[in-house]
Amino acid sequence: MALRKFQILTVTEAAAERVREIVESSDGAQGLRLGIRKGGCAGMEYTIDLAAEAKPGDDAIEFEGGKVFVDPSATLFLLGTEMDFEQTKLRTGFVFRNPNETSACGCGESVELKAADPKMLEAIRA
Repeated sequence: MALRKFQILTVTEAAAERVREIVESSDGAQGLRLGIRKGGCAGMEYTIDLAAEAKPGDDAIEFEGGKVFVDPSATLFLLGTEMDFEQTKLRTGFVFRNPNETSACGCGESVELKAADPKMLEAIRA
């Protein structure tokens, strides 16, 4: 499976294809916005929303036919993450392989995340 490398995260071919499908079927969407919020039994949940445009401070991950905008408040928690899309008999959706994850709840809906070292982000952006 080929990966597309970007500043903050990588997007697999399967995830890129699903992002393109969602955006093409949504009026006015330019991409998806990825973030995190407090919630769930482990403490944090990934959020994915349609995005009509980039917001100030967003990191834009661009690939042929699609974009993922990373909410700036989530950047340090998502640094180094791989975004994938999986279809199984029990679940269909985006999955995240995140090196900043310290634990997850049993149902897989929420995670505990630690922020990455801000110096790593500075080095990537340099």
